[in-house]
Amino acid sequence: MAGSSARRIWGLMYRHLALYRRSWPRVLELMYWPVLQMVVWGFVTAYLAFGAPGGTARELPGNAATIAAGVLLGGVLLWEVTLRSQMGFAISFLEEVWSRNLGHLFVSPLRPWELVAGLAVMSVLRTLAGVGPAMVLAFLLYGFGVWTLGPVLLVFLAALMAMGWAVALAVTALILRHGAGAEALAWGVTFGLAPFAAVFYPVAVLPAWLQPVALSIPAAHVFEGMRAALIEGRIAWDHLAWAVVLDGIWLAVAAWIFLAQFHSARVRGALLNIGE
Repeated sequence: MAGSSARRIWGLMYRHLALYRRSWPRVLELMYWPVLQMVVWGFVTAYLAFGAPGGTARELPGNAATIAAGVLLGGVLLWEVTLRSQMGFAISFLEEVWSRNLGHLFVSPLRPWELVAGLAVMSVLRTLAGVGPAMVLAFLLYGFGVWTLGPVLLVFLAALMAMGWAVALAVTALILRHGAGAEALAWGVTFGLAPFAAVFYPVAVLPAWLQPVALSIPAAHVFEGMRAALIEGRIAWDHLAWAVVLDGIWLAVAAWIFLAQFHSARVRGALLNIGE
């Protein structure tokens, strides 16, 4: 049984991998936005830390400049992990919608959780292909290596990817419910969480009434932990624990919504005409 599930998941993955093997523009698109974001924010960081060449801005002390670069570039790169994991999952699902393939998939023995597993693995691969080059360039161009956070970086990445999957499951459920009218959410919904996720500033900067909202978002705890590691040199275990717990809650709720909408779509026959 486990072997059959693995073959079905691999078959779904192979269908998507074949698209990238034959289309270099698709591969380029994966890297384009993360690299562009990193380059733009790298120049912003250089300006804030050192001022414009020949200008009158006072140069920050070396250690302060390094911390400023780490906080901003680390925020950019880690937030891209959330964005790319969510978009990688949701857009892989939309590929099935656009090709009118959902009905064909579920005529086969493929089960909903196997679809989710295949899309999640594709999300990991797409995230690595997109954010990996940006991380390397951040080190080559600006001397910032996100891996200097140490082994805790793996926990940060896992927590951010799990949040991306939770958001993607909810978006996928909306697409199953509302069809093509909800497709735009696959690109924009995670951006709407950025102001409350404390990507570039502490939660304490937000108004008091917004802080509980921010602290209910797993990413906010990850970025608080990132700043503690870069600025104070310590691991914020409390924030890591909250990130893991909240990820579990978000994933459970999103999975319940997805399964409910999936079964509803199957009863309504929407899997065959969801793109119309």
